[in-house]
Amino acid sequence: MPSYTQEGSSYERDMAYIPDRITKEPGRSQDKYDDGELDVRTWPAEPGRYRLVAARACPWANRSIIVRHLLGLEDVISLGLAGPVHDERSWTFDLDPGGRDPVLGYERLQEAYFARFPDYEKGITVPAVVDVASKSVVTNDFPQITHDLFFEWRDHHRPDAPDLWPDDCREEMEEVMQRVFTEVNNGVYRCGFAGSQEAYDEAYDRLWTALDWLEERLTDRRYLMGDRITEADIRLFTTLARFDAVYHGHFKCNRNKLTEMPALWGYARDLFQTPGFGDTIDFDQVKRHYYVVHEDINPTGIVPRGPERESWYSPHLREKLGPPR
Repeated sequence: MPSYTQEGSSYERDMAYIPDRITKEPGRSQDKYDDGELDVRTWPAEPGRYRLVAARACPWANRSIIVRHLLGLEDVISLGLAGPVHDERSWTFDLDPGGRDPVLGYERLQEAYFARFPDYEKGITVPAVVDVASKSVVTNDFPQITHDLFFEWRDHHRPDAPDLWPDDCREEMEEVMQRVFTEVNNGVYRCGFAGSQEAYDEAYDRLWTALDWLEERLTDRRYLMGDRITEADIRLFTTLARFDAVYHGHFKCNRNKLTEMPALWGYARDLFQTPGFGDTIDFDQVKRHYYVVHEDINPTGIVPRGPERESWYSPHLREKLGPPR
C-alpha cells in the first residue's frame, strides 16, 4: 500500500476531484449561491441514467448514501456498494455475487474511471457517480455530489423530503460546514497520518478545539443549525459514527471518547436512531477498512472487536431541544 504520510510532514488532503456536475439545466445550477453559468461540464439529471458507487466503510461516501435515502432518490439513482478492503489499485465489488457490480459488470471501480480517462493517475475514490450506458465515471467530487442531489434532483425528491440547505441559515451553515470539514472530518486524518510528533500535536490540538466548540454548540440546540436536520449534520455524523470505533485508537484522537462528551454523544445517537443514518453504518466494514487498509499505521492488520453497537440505541433525550423537521 502507498504511504499516507511523509516524515516530518502534516497531512494534506488532495481535493482535486473530477469537477463535472449533474444539473437540471445545462450549464447552470439551481442553487442561487452558484453565480451564473458553470465553468465545468454538466450532465443532465435524468432518472435511471446514473449509478452512485459508494462504500459503507468510507465517511465521505457515507454522506451520499444518507442524502440519497433522505431525499427519496432510491428509485431514481441506483446504488452500488464496494467492499471495505481494497488494495492500491481500487475499491472492489467483492460484496456482490461473483465479485462484480450487477449493473456495471465491473470487478473494480477503477474500470469506470479508465473507461473515461484511460490514463487516469489519481486515486480511485468513492463516492463516484457513473453513467450506466457508457459505464464511465461522471464525477467523484464528494461535497458537490450531495449538494447536487439536493438542488438538481428536486423534481424527483419524495414529497416530505427535508430541506437540507435552508435559505434562512445558509451563510452560517456554510461557515459551520467549513469548520467541521477542516477541523473535524479532515482533522482526524490529520492526526492519524501525521508524519512527525510536532505535526501530530498541532493536529490533535486543532481537533479537540473544534470538538469542544461543537460540544458547547450542541448543548442547547438539537442539531447544528437548530431544530432541523441539514447537510451540516450529515457531514458531522459520518465522522462521529466512526470516532470511538476507529479514530480514538487507530488515529490517536484519544483525549477522550465520544461517549464521554454528553452533548455530542447524545446528538450522535439522536441522528443514528433517525431513519437513513444509523442503518447506513456497518461497524464491521468500517473497522476492517481502516485497520486492514492502513498498513502503515496498523501493520499487523488486526481488527479490534469493540466497541459494541448496542449503546447507540440507548435513549438520547434530545427531543426536548426541538422537534426534527
